Amino acid sequence: MGSVLAGVLQLLALIAALALVHVPAGSYMAKVYSSRRHLRVERWIYRAIGADPDTEMRWPAYLRAVLAFSVAGVLFLYLLQRLQGVLPGSLGFSSVNPAQSFNTAVSFVTNTNWQSYYGEQTMGHVVQTAGLAVQNFVSAAVGMAVAVALVRGFARSRSGELGNFWADLVRGTLRVLVPAAVLGALVLVACGAIQNFSGIHEVGQFMGGGQQWNGGAVASQEAIKELGTNGGGYFNANSAHPFENPTPFTNLFEIFLILVVPFSLTRTFGLMVGSVRQGYAILATMATIWLGFTALMMWAEFSHHGPALQAAGGAMEGKEVRFGVGGSALFAVSTTLTSTGAVDSFHSSFTGLGGGITMLGMMLGEIAPGGTGSGLYGMLIMAVIAVFLAGLMVGRTPEYLGKKIGAREMKLAACYILVTPALVLVLTALSMALPTPPHSMLNPGAHGFSEVLYAFTSAANNNGSAFAGLNANTDWFNTTTGLAMLLGRFLPMVFVLALAGSLAAQRPVPESAGTLRTEKPLFAGLLVGAILIITGLTYFPALALGPLAEGLA
Repeated sequence: MGSVLAGVLQLLALIAALALVHVPAGSYMAKVYSSRRHLRVERWIYRAIGADPDTEMRWPAYLRAVLAFSVAGVLFLYLLQRLQGVLPGSLGFSSVNPAQSFNTAVSFVTNTNWQSYYGEQTMGHVVQTAGLAVQNFVSAAVGMAVAVALVRGFARSRSGELGNFWADLVRGTLRVLVPAAVLGALVLVACGAIQNFSGIHEVGQFMGGGQQWNGGAVASQEAIKELGTNGGGYFNANSAHPFENPTPFTNLFEIFLILVVPFSLTRTFGLMVGSVRQGYAILATMATIWLGFTALMMWAEFSHHGPALQAAGGAMEGKEVRFGVGGSALFAVSTTLTSTGAVDSFHSSFTGLGGGITMLGMMLGEIAPGGTGSGLYGMLIMAVIAVFLAGLMVGRTPEYLGKKIGAREMKLAACYILVTPALVLVLTALSMALPTPPHSMLNPGAHGFSEVLYAFTSAANNNGSAFAGLNANTDWFNTTTGLAMLLGRFLPMVFVLALAGSLAAQRPVPESAGTLRTEKPLFAGLLVGAILIITGLTYFPALALGPLAEGLA
């Protein structure tokens, strides 16, 4: 079987699997977030944290709860790393230094999972399981909760109430992520991923020296790492490591885990607003961009320029032979169009245009299908902008799902889409202008610039993958990427929840002859165009200096 055909068959199998679970998974999540019943274990948790799950919150209270929970998570994870040297199960590793502890704590709490360290040489079992793995669950649940709050803003009228954050957080964790992660971990263990708490041991002699590996609860962390679009790996090689991703089947299964919740949430959205067709319009938009990027990536990586590429059947540098070009390209597109950050190949070793595609996927805002929760609310913000543009074209006040999009709503949407580009471009410019940060670049010229641009694009968009080659474990990059992750996660949430509160307080507007039908293919096409144009105008100069210059050289 040819490598191109193998890649296409993997893509078709993945689409079939996602289509099979879309309806039951989306419907189940709609029931979870609409239910008024609390499980017994949930009531115990509410009692322990002193929360009343039946109290409705307006957007300022909902935001305060999100921020308070996240700040507590950062402090706990920071202290856990700083105390690692005296904790049991540390595998003899010392405490993590302050700058890296701050960066890692922020990274996992913001669902970024950026890693400026070697996982198998830095973190012991306690930090991995009680710290990082826990944040893999709850950071994803926070994103889902904010997305559901925005959906309620569209669905409710004249109330201003968005639900209860604590109930949304607990339900998303216990009813959605934990059961799915358990099933995912069982599949991975059955296929060869490791799951233990073994210590460090020698695995052989190579070139006169020994090689050491440590075990860990890898399969369970791998499952939620992908399912929650987190991305932080147990090992430095991440999902290219055979302990995390043993076979081509597990590679495809992990891509499925990355995509299943974000794509299924579109049905949840449709059911909660009372129009499944609206959910399908958002799904069609996401799927169109994802398929388009996948096709472009496969074309870029399968293009045979030069005898080495022709002999290998594609650009094999930096790719695992177990997965090949097709599996690696599919994984790269899926991980950068979501906020996952897991990698099964070195993005830095992709062709110039291939590397640019991974960057552009993040620059879109990771909305196709995006992160767990964050992809849906990011796409809905873009939908608000698209209906505003359509309103300008026909000269009438824009409406979306029966809610008028006025000056306040547009200001909030505009602030949302300006946050991450400002962080990416300003911090990249500072890093290139100051004397010390460029010393971290492994490569000169356009590729070296791409390393820095990719790092801040990944951090500000809460992706977490790296272009490799960049030494990010410095005080400058640990601090600046940490700030980019914090601001890139929580400033957009402020605008999302403020928009949700504004929409929930409105009275629904009845449809008229001039109402834009947002469930039609025409609107989906308009939405795709708006996303690509806005991103292109924002990032094209930076892309021209990096991946485009390299790819066209």
